[in-house]
Amino acid sequence: MFETFRNALKIPDLRKKMLYTLLVIIAFRIGAAIPVPFLDLAKLKTVMQGSSNTLMGLLDTLTGGALSRATLFAMSVTPYINASIIIQLLAVAIPPLERLMKEGEVGRRKVAQITRYTTLGLGLLQGIAYYFYLRTSGVLVYDSGFAGVWAAIVIVASFTAGATLMMWLGERINDNGVGNGISILLFAGIISRGPAIVGTMQRYWTLGGKYYVLVPVVAILCIVVIAAIVFMNAAERRIPVQYAKRVVGRKMYGGQSTFIPIKVIMSGVMPIIFAVSIVSLPQMITMWTPPNSWWYKFYTTWLSSTSAIYAISYFILIILFNFFYVSIQYNPHEMANNLKKNNGGIPGIRPGKPTSDYIQRCLSRISFIGAIFLGIVAIAPIILATTAGMDISLGGTTLLIIVGVALDTAKQLESQMMMRHYKGFLE
Repeated sequence: MFETFRNALKIPDLRKKMLYTLLVIIAFRIGAAIPVPFLDLAKLKTVMQGSSNTLMGLLDTLTGGALSRATLFAMSVTPYINASIIIQLLAVAIPPLERLMKEGEVGRRKVAQITRYTTLGLGLLQGIAYYFYLRTSGVLVYDSGFAGVWAAIVIVASFTAGATLMMWLGERINDNGVGNGISILLFAGIISRGPAIVGTMQRYWTLGGKYYVLVPVVAILCIVVIAAIVFMNAAERRIPVQYAKRVVGRKMYGGQSTFIPIKVIMSGVMPIIFAVSIVSLPQMITMWTPPNSWWYKFYTTWLSSTSAIYAISYFILIILFNFFYVSIQYNPHEMANNLKKNNGGIPGIRPGKPTSDYIQRCLSRISFIGAIFLGIVAIAPIILATTAGMDISLGGTTLLIIVGVALDTAKQLESQMMMRHYKGFLE
């Protein structure tokens, strides 16, 4: 992977894209350090100190610490991800929207515009929810009268503008950078929390006792998980394909053997990101409610990030979103038709519907294995944190995102380098 980045820097066009992406990440980190006005930052720091091992802590990690400091980018890319999920789900249920998504570049632009407006609405709702959370926590400088109303408008508008600006920065990376902008911004936010995580492990080490054993065990497990994620990302199921020979004029074409590669984790980190966005909804609702309400007590008792209900829901959502994302990417019926048109077939399987059914079975089995792996990696640290009493319940999710985004970015750079080294038929 490091060799890929080093080779990419030698190509002027790719070097410009990588520098552009770096500048966008710097702008993101600057915005994540600018707090919104009318907040008592000392009180806010005290309130957020006990949320490191909760779902709020995960959202704070994904935003690079912006959420706990109530900065301009406190909402991060969560509104955009939720908007994308909503639009993709509605495309399955609403035929006109589904047809729009299949209309090529023009249709994709219209869907992207709808997603932007949905992001703006969700950013406004989440900004209002976070404002009420800050108000309930008692960190507002002005809480009543005209000054309180003005402070509420400014705070909510800042959060909404920050969420919209994050969406725009991600799109700029897609257009002018190395691509995969939203994932890269998530990656940058998580990496920026690296020193804080190292500091947390160091504090556990200074406590002594059982932590002299647990800290090295956690470090070794992280290395093992990273190796397993890299291995599973490269793992694939190859469906053999045989093309029939055909004579065109005096020449004979076809007859070669190839395969259809089906990756075990073909959806990458998207199921994780989607699942995090969904399980964060109860947390958003909790921001609206005071600490003495029944929902707040119900959430802290049953839906916290260390509860069994949270772990099971998280695991199931990862599996469902994995299958959903695979169903969007792959169409077995279309793949079978393409094989038939090109005089190709799977040995031992008849063309047409039998081929489509066979590909569907392979996709379902491989997708299930990949989904189970993603779910286990995501919830295993939660179980370990509950039994060991350490603040590591969110480590599996962040490791999946970090490794997945790094591998996807490296593959995109490799593909772009291959395109630039290809000289074509005329040379």
